[in-house]
Amino acid sequence: MPLPLAPLLPLAMRLGLVATTTLAVTRWVRSSTHPGRTDQRAEDALDDLGEGLTLHRPADRAEDRQTNATARVRRVIRFRGRSYELDAGLMARFRLRERDE
Repeated sequence: MPLPLAPLLPLAMRLGLVATTTLAVTRWVRSSTHPGRTDQRAEDALDDLGEGLTLHRPADRAEDRQTNATARVRRVIRFRGRSYELDAGLMARFRLRERDE
């Protein structure tokens, strides 16, 4: 006795459409984004950050009115018998300079 495959056709078409759309979006995102790079100096600077939040103005940058901020959080999260280490670091610079126009 032959199997009736006609009822499965709408499901197969939907799955095919989703797979094709996913492939197209993935290719578009990969082609339009910059691959990025890893700077070892920045990695070392982030590793040297202390835990917590800091905000300061360097004395040698007083004329620029530059403010620097750093933040770092290190935690161990245990979930369902597994342990995950969270290490998030942030360095930011805000500089406001007056321009002559």
